Amino acid sequence: MSEETTEETTRATTEAASAAAELRRRAQELLAAHPPLETDQLDFLKARFDAGLAWVHYPEGLGGLGAPRALQAVVDAELEAAGAPDNDPRRIGIGLGMAAPTVLRFGTEEQKQRFLRPLWVGEEVWCQLFSEPGAGSDLAALGTRAVREGEDWIVNGQKVWTSSAHLARWAILIARTDPDVPKHAGITYFICDMTDPGVEVRPLRQITGEAEFNEVFLTNVRIPDAHRLGEIGDGWRVAQTTLMNERVSIGGMRIPREGGMIGPISKTWRERPELRTHDLHQRLLKLWVEAEVARLSGERLRQQLVAGQPGHEGSGMKLAFARLNQEISGLEVELRGEEGLLYDDWTMRRPELVDFTGRDAGYRYLRSKGNSIEGGTSEVLLNIVAERVLGLPAEPRTDKDVAWKDLAR
Repeated sequence: MSEETTEETTRATTEAASAAAELRRRAQELLAAHPPLETDQLDFLKARFDAGLAWVHYPEGLGGLGAPRALQAVVDAELEAAGAPDNDPRRIGIGLGMAAPTVLRFGTEEQKQRFLRPLWVGEEVWCQLFSEPGAGSDLAALGTRAVREGEDWIVNGQKVWTSSAHLARWAILIARTDPDVPKHAGITYFICDMTDPGVEVRPLRQITGEAEFNEVFLTNVRIPDAHRLGEIGDGWRVAQTTLMNERVSIGGMRIPREGGMIGPISKTWRERPELRTHDLHQRLLKLWVEAEVARLSGERLRQQLVAGQPGHEGSGMKLAFARLNQEISGLEVELRGEEGLLYDDWTMRRPELVDFTGRDAGYRYLRSKGNSIEGGTSEVLLNIVAERVLGLPAEPRTDKDVAWKDLAR
C-alpha cells in the first residue's frame, strides 16, 4: 500500500470516527432534552425527527443530517441503550421502505415537508396501490385510469393484494394517463388520499383465515395534481424506485443469527430430541446454512445501499427469502408430525402486522405460500436477476412498441 493510500485511509477513518462522535453527542442532547421515560412517545419521535436523527442520510430538515447511511446504526444503538421508543417500523413498513424513498427522490419540496415527518413518526400509515386483477406480474399492463380535469385527476379502477389498506391514510398509486402510447410510457404516479369517499376497501380472506390484504375500488377519486410524483407519463420510472426498495425491505431485513423462520425450528430441534431423525437433521443443517448465507448477503446488500439507490440485487434477496421461508416452514411441519398440522385460528381477523415467528407452525406454513407472490412473483424476479444482474439476453417482448389500447386483454 502506498503512502498516499495509507494517508487517505487514515483520514477517512478519522472522519468517520469524528462523524460518529458527533451523532452520539446529538443523540445525548436529544435524550437530555426529552427523557424517554418522561416524554410522550409521539413527542419524542417528533423531536428525534426534527433533530435529524430519524434517518441520518436524509437531508437536513427532512429527518436527517446528510450523513453517511451507515452511521444510522450509531444513533439507533445510543437511543436503544437509553430505552427510547422506536417508531414501530413493522407497522409502517410500506411507508418507510417504499413510499419515503420515492417521495424523497421524486417529490417536490412541499411534498417532502408534508409527508415525510408524519410517515416516519407513525402518525400516518401508507399502502401501495399497484397490482390489479389483470395486471399483477405484468404490472405495466394496468388499466386503472386517471383523466385530467383542471388541476385535478379523476381516477377510476380496481387494485388488489393491498396490504394495510384498511389502516392506511395515504397510498402510492400508479394509473394510466395515456392509453395511446406503449404500456410503460403512459403511466403516472400519484399519492392517493385513502379517506376519499370514492375509495372503497374490501377485505380479501387468505388461506390463514385472516384478511391482511385487501382489494380497493376507486370510483371518481379526485387527486390534485399537487399530489403527482414525477412527470406525467413517467410513472413507470418512478415506480421502479418503489419496487427496488420494496424488494430490499422484504428480502434484506436486518435480522440476528437464527432470526426469521429458521429460529423457531432450530429451537424446536434443540428442545424436542424425541422428534429428531438423521434425515431431518441433514435437511435442517442445509437450510440453517442457507439462511445464514442469506442473512449475511442481506448485510452486504445494506452496505451497498450506503453508496446510493438499491440495485436489482434486492430481487435476488427477495427470491431467497421466499424460497427459504417455504422450505423451512415445510420442514418444521414435517418435524412436528401430526402436531405440525394443527391450525385452529380460522378467525376472520384484520391484523396490523404479519407475525411469522410469534404464531404456530401451521400458520407459518400457510402464510409463507404468499411469499413467492407478494412484492413481485418469483417468476418475474428470476427474469430480473437473469437480465439485469447476470446480463443474460432478455425475453422477446412483442408488445413493447404497441399502444396500450391496442393490446389484447
